[in-house]
Amino acid sequence: MATEEKVKPIIIHDNLKNHDYTLEFNRDTIKFAEQRGFKIQDVDDYQMSKVPEFFWYAFRMHHPSVSMAQAEDILYRLGGMTEALGQRLGELWAAPFKALSSGNGDEKNVTVTVEL
Repeated sequence: MATEEKVKPIIIHDNLKNHDYTLEFNRDTIKFAEQRGFKIQDVDDYQMSKVPEFFWYAFRMHHPSVSMAQAEDILYRLGGMTEALGQRLGELWAAPFKALSSGNGDEKNVTVTVEL
């Protein structure tokens, strides 16, 4: 059985503030974004507002106290959203969805089973 590799989080080294940030998503951060009306498909259509918002949500899992303004400042000091950064954020966003739907009953420590 092939196993999927975990998507590595993004690590940002902020030399100005002498601080490292780990960016990734889990179910709670995605719920937080969705409850505020965020839709991943809007990122392409509304780039000026949705790209910084998407970037900010990626901080939420490990750095919930980072404000939108702080995240935007970091994004702009990075030089904006590169293609590679956007692609990795997309992969990180998709990872919790894959974990939610990839259960096949063979996982370790399964305490609930389904018979269909």
